[in-house]
Amino acid sequence: MCRFLAYCGSPILIDTLLVAPRSSLIAQARAAREAPTPVNGDGCGIGWYGERPEPGLYRNVLPAWGDANLASLCHQVRSRLFFAHVRAATSGEVAGVNCHPFASGHHLFMHNGQIGGYQLLRRRIDALIPDALYPERKGTTDSEAIFLAALGQGLREDAPAAMERTLGAIWGEMARMGATEPLRFAAAHSDGKRLFAYRWASDGHPPSLYWRVIDEGFVVASEPCGEMLEAWNMVPSGTVLTIEASGAARLAPFTVERPAAKAGQAAA
Repeated sequence: MCRFLAYCGSPILIDTLLVAPRSSLIAQARAAREAPTPVNGDGCGIGWYGERPEPGLYRNVLPAWGDANLASLCHQVRSRLFFAHVRAATSGEVAGVNCHPFASGHHLFMHNGQIGGYQLLRRRIDALIPDALYPERKGTTDSEAIFLAALGQGLREDAPAAMERTLGAIWGEMARMGATEPLRFAAAHSDGKRLFAYRWASDGHPPSLYWRVIDEGFVVASEPCGEMLEAWNMVPSGTVLTIEASGAARLAPFTVERPAAKAGQAAA
């Protein structure tokens, strides 16, 4: 499982959250506390919104703690909305194109979780990506496939509904193929204005995801970092947290429809 962090609010230097705090995201890359795999050394990346509508993107296969370029960028770049991710590979080899975040136009996406039985399902999941978007499929991860499939489901117009439809379609393919491992999903997505954070799993045991308010804005993270750990709130299972550009935030149900079972066969 990977670790990630997202921020939305007044512009701050990225290293304020990624490097400086105790138990920062870069520290978690070496010693995660709430993940089955404590070391997340299979690459790292940041995506940030600056002067243009499209986000900047930096990704590398080096572990975050050994990437001097990442540390230099974080020390210099100030942003009102940024994503950061450290990877523990579960699908797809260690390669730059498989590092998060993923970008398409104005949109950023990163993910922690799994599609159960993905290696057997990969062709079926790829088929959920519309032809017009398939040229953007650069890597081999389930995360990138989820993102592109969701764009095809209307992510630009209604992000939570599009993500629900996408996960429902994937869950349906898992059921048809008899996959027994769960579909687990903790993710962040932004259109450059709003930040969406999702937490859901087909077995009711999604990856960890927290949020908190700081002086400058909102932070969403796989694990709490910094001092005042009691200030962090867990995103409930089956929930999407939406943070608007105005600073308003709300939690809402995130419901993925269980796929219909075949005759004589239970759904996954």
